[in-house]
Amino acid sequence: MSEIEVNSRFLSRVGVHVDDAGGTGRPVVLIHGWPLSKESWKPQLPALGAAGYRAVAYDRRGFGHSDKPSGGYDYDTLTDDLEGLMAELDLHDVTLVGFSMGGGEVARYVSKYGVNRLHSVVFAAAVPPYMLQTDDNPDGPLTTEQAASMTADLTADRDGFFDRFTTQFFSVNGDLKVTEAQRQEAIVLCRQSDQKAALKCMASFGTEDFRDDLPNVTVPTLVIHGDGDGIVAFAGSGARTHAAIPHSTLTVLAGAPHGCNVSHPDEFNRALVDFLDS
Repeated sequence: MSEIEVNSRFLSRVGVHVDDAGGTGRPVVLIHGWPLSKESWKPQLPALGAAGYRAVAYDRRGFGHSDKPSGGYDYDTLTDDLEGLMAELDLHDVTLVGFSMGGGEVARYVSKYGVNRLHSVVFAAAVPPYMLQTDDNPDGPLTTEQAASMTADLTADRDGFFDRFTTQFFSVNGDLKVTEAQRQEAIVLCRQSDQKAALKCMASFGTEDFRDDLPNVTVPTLVIHGDGDGIVAFAGSGARTHAAIPHSTLTVLAGAPHGCNVSHPDEFNRALVDFLDS
């Protein structure tokens, strides 16, 4: 694990912790979900290495071991961090893999920075196109009441919230799809998050509209989602992202929860590597 500094939106410097497998293969940049860290990609790293790819995973600002500034948790700034990381590492021909909240950074990246650095992108259990249910977005999977309840619960009882959240994260219809040890590992990652960052990022992924970003995705695209996702429902997110990017490939993981990269690692890795190899 190493730390690099990246330029933020306002040209300040933010320390971002990175795991870079190195090697000569095409780089795959892994963007973790909320409120976890790059450690959540452990089930994917061996598979990517075995397939000859250079896996680069990093902790988003405010999470894991990266710096935890008081601000910069909007998607424009988070996307600037991503571009700064790729510039510092001089990465080109990149596949961006955005899980859950990380899918928003993928969508915003192509709008803001174009596709010159990119080979392809992956939306994995991702929040686009628009989570919040509104009059002009009736299919959004997150109601205003649910968003308000999540904010209140995280504010009032952080540990209790993470316990309940990780259970739902890895469950389908109340059935936990990972071991209790794996769930506890996820709780440890959640607790590494800064509270301000967790709350501000929750607001960002819950209210950011990516519908105008998705048409800019012109590179090969994989949408991968569990059909039992109880956090970011497939019908309101993955299915709509696939429809908004007509050339995209869709892989639906049967019986998989939101945390499908951990609960169904073989199926997830097979779909990811097959896409990368294609």
